[in-house]
Amino acid sequence: MANTPTELKYAASHEWVRLDGDVATIGITDFAQSELGDVVYVDLPTPGRALVAGDTFGSVESVKTVSDVYAPISGQVIEVNEALGAQSELINSDPYGAGFLVKVKVSNTEEVANLLDAAAYIASIA
Repeated sequence: MANTPTELKYAASHEWVRLDGDVATIGITDFAQSELGDVVYVDLPTPGRALVAGDTFGSVESVKTVSDVYAPISGQVIEVNEALGAQSELINSDPYGAGFLVKVKVSNTEEVANLLDAAAYIASIA
C-alpha cells in the first residue's frame, strides 16, 4: 500500500495538503507518483497566481503520460518548488517532502473540510 501520512489531507484527484496556519503546502500523493512512474518534467504556476479549488494549476509529465494537477484548495501561490526544474525525480523519491509542488496562502481554510483524511483516501484508491 502506498505511503499515506495521517497528518495530511487528500483530494480524490491525488493531491495532498499540509496546512500550517493559512499556508498550504501541496504535492501529489505517493500513490499518484507510483502510478505515473518516473517523473521527467513538472509544469508549475508562477508565484502570485490565484488558484481555485478543483481547477488545474499545472501538470506532471512522466515516461508514461502527462497528468494535470488540480488545486485541492483555493488561494494564492506564494512559492513554487524551484528544485523540481532540475530534479523532477524528487516527486518520486520524496513526494511528501522535497518533492512538494507549491505553497499557497489559503483564501478559505474551511475548504480543508472538503478534503479526505488518510483513511478515506486509502479507501478511495483500494
